[in-house]
Amino acid sequence: MKILAVIVSILVGKLTNACEPTETTVSGTHAPQNFCSGDLIFEETFDSLNLSKWRHEVTLAGGGNWEFQWYVTDDINSYTREGSLHIAPTFTSDIFGHKFLYSAHVVIPPNECTIDWHYGCERQGTRHEIINPIRSARVDTINSFSFKYGSVEIRARMPEGDWLWPALWMMPTHSVYGDWPVSGEIDIMEMRGNKALYASGGHVGNQQCSSTIHFGPSASVKNQWPLAHFARNQNQPFSDNFHIYKLMWTPSELIFSVDDIVTGRVRPENGFWYYGGFESSGLPNPWQNATLLAPFDQEFYIIFNLAIGGTNFFDDSFVNIPFPKPWLNNSSRPRADFWENRRYWDGTWDRLNSDQSHLQVDYVRVFAL
Repeated sequence: MKILAVIVSILVGKLTNACEPTETTVSGTHAPQNFCSGDLIFEETFDSLNLSKWRHEVTLAGGGNWEFQWYVTDDINSYTREGSLHIAPTFTSDIFGHKFLYSAHVVIPPNECTIDWHYGCERQGTRHEIINPIRSARVDTINSFSFKYGSVEIRARMPEGDWLWPALWMMPTHSVYGDWPVSGEIDIMEMRGNKALYASGGHVGNQQCSSTIHFGPSASVKNQWPLAHFARNQNQPFSDNFHIYKLMWTPSELIFSVDDIVTGRVRPENGFWYYGGFESSGLPNPWQNATLLAPFDQEFYIIFNLAIGGTNFFDDSFVNIPFPKPWLNNSSRPRADFWENRRYWDGTWDRLNSDQSHLQVDYVRVFAL
């Protein structure tokens, strides 16, 4: 009887510890070979900046919004300290001098430049429009880790400073449905660093963070991100402390939360073609033969970056206190306008307090469904 009891106990233990299958998929050099439902499949605690995990963007392109930063690999712009990743903005003129912005011909070698559109690999500074006046960093896991479905948890502290734009987000690894936004974009968290920035609806500066997904049949026709955009406001700036930003991603929905409080949920019952109201667009449905969650049914990779300004995210109608926005989005020289009016925003970065204007990431964890 004792032998039988031991055998039963062993069998029960094996059943209890059985690996439950999951719909999560992974790829990349740091992706696990075998995993079960609920397993931790990717983790970074930033004891160091592991360059086999994190690729740097190197470009002058300015994201997709003609932003004012030059993404570089310099260790003054991206480094780890006391278990956190720091992404810090610095002045291009601190290295090359003020005249450089107006006269330099910058060429990033093809083997180093990662984004060539929007003059990302080569720019000429002139008296009219200058070289990107800020240096910053953007890192991603495109080569090391991509996944489809699961939960992403990021503990991070946002920067404070006018016209800073931190982002924790994801992009499709292979863009299987076509170029942006046809293959989608998932913005887990974005924020404006301004301490006192207002729109008609209230505070849109560092007391507000937002989550968004971008999708549409064509960038030139319609990207229906407003239907999947969620903002959360609080009385204290998100730059005051670390917060946990989370995405739960399943085959049927995407759920965003901040500090375990749900801020938004997207559940396209009939697919994103109908969710976005694209029936009258006159374009073919690029997701017609895919799942209801397409284009968000493919593997995405993780991105952290700190952008500055640009001609989209900071609307000209925003009211900034005490100094107004120093450039217009339709200006023929937005970078120069921003830089030449730096006396109105430089002090808000508090560059002597080296951490205030930094995006700081404590950890990122990804779990299988």
